[in-house]
Amino acid sequence: MQEPQKPAWPARFAANWLRAWSVYTEPRVLVILVLGFSAGVPLALTHSTLNLWLREAGVDIGTIGLFALVGIPYVLKFIWAPAVDALPFPLLTRLFGRRRGWLLGCQLLLVLAITAMGLVDPAAAPLVMAFAALAVTFVSATQDIVIDAFRIESLDETQYAAGMANYVAAYRIALLASGAGTVEIVSALQGAGVSQDWVWSAGYGAMALLIAACMTAVLLAREPEGNAEVQARQAHMSPKERFEDAVIRPFTEFAQKPDWFSLLLFVLLFKLGDALAGTLMGPFALDIGFEKETYTRIANGVGFPMVLAGGFLGGAMMKFLPMTRSLWIAGILQLLSNLAFVVLALAGDDVLVLAGAVAVEQVTGGLGTVVFVAFLSHLCQARDVTATQFALLTALAATGRTVFSAGAGYMVALSGWAVFFSLTALAALPGLLFLAWLQRRGAIESASKAAESGDLKVESGP
Repeated sequence: MQEPQKPAWPARFAANWLRAWSVYTEPRVLVILVLGFSAGVPLALTHSTLNLWLREAGVDIGTIGLFALVGIPYVLKFIWAPAVDALPFPLLTRLFGRRRGWLLGCQLLLVLAITAMGLVDPAAAPLVMAFAALAVTFVSATQDIVIDAFRIESLDETQYAAGMANYVAAYRIALLASGAGTVEIVSALQGAGVSQDWVWSAGYGAMALLIAACMTAVLLAREPEGNAEVQARQAHMSPKERFEDAVIRPFTEFAQKPDWFSLLLFVLLFKLGDALAGTLMGPFALDIGFEKETYTRIANGVGFPMVLAGGFLGGAMMKFLPMTRSLWIAGILQLLSNLAFVVLALAGDDVLVLAGAVAVEQVTGGLGTVVFVAFLSHLCQARDVTATQFALLTALAATGRTVFSAGAGYMVALSGWAVFFSLTALAALPGLLFLAWLQRRGAIESASKAAESGDLKVESGP
């Protein structure tokens, strides 16, 4: 009896890719899509959109510059992340669960804070506006903490990258909605003759309604498994035990991982070259002869769809490849993408070369971000301290990029643009060297196997 023939390789290839892309429509991954939108809306409302409102209201440019400080909670959110792990949100945690309670609480507070912010007259009360914006960023940063923990705990290992790709895509769309969308609402109302006292209130009110709509996804979602057990254990802890469990244990648990210090150095360095290259992109375009309008249109018109494509491509790729190989591909592509700007520096103000360089950089950057965040998620496998560990790891990655990028302008002044971008490609090598070391030691495979087991640890305590 003849064995049935296997489908031809094109059919198998198509079937595999369809299976890979189908992960984006799985219910738990779609919830992360909506949460990404909820996370993205507040950012523009407290930054670019707010700056436009302040300037239109006649606030002086020096004061507008000081409003950048309202973004500090996004940098310092790891400080209160232990509270999200250890404490219940009043009433809502009891009704909806440990993570969903916090999510709904943050979204409800965001609706109120954004609405209140829209009711402030920035010209008459700039200090009140600053505190209102600070309230929005604090709650938004807290929401980010909870979303990261919910994403890690509710998705399995095969969904991490796809979940992050969905998150990034929705986050970018939310930035457009709360940026350009708010401005369009305000402009339309102004054109219709609505009083200037209310147009910005209406724009911010519309964004608050979008956050409220996102609460539907949280209500429909399921609480991640195991959190009821964590809540029961925490309920019997003394204040001292809660403190030790929330603040100290995230460090001691991570330090039990094989080669934990090398893992931290890898987190610090993996996206360094990519971050250095992107630090001075605007000044670079102007220096080589582009008009700011031309650069902005290409950066947004080409960059926006390309970063989304890169994110989705990274998520699909990780359905086929193990974590270590995915990190190698992402790291090498990020290194090579920096060389595209060497070509642009030598070519000068060539629009096609600029579009090509932006496309390459955004695709590889989006892919690299999704793979890297999926890797960080693999490292956070203690359910009761997920929020704290992930907040600390992302803070470490951001700190490395910020500190090392601070001297980028001086590097350009000394070397010129072509040499600078060549050096940013070389700056990607330390991360790849640590990747090789970790691969040889089996540390990444160990973290991946812990995630693949689907058994996030819940037994803990001092």
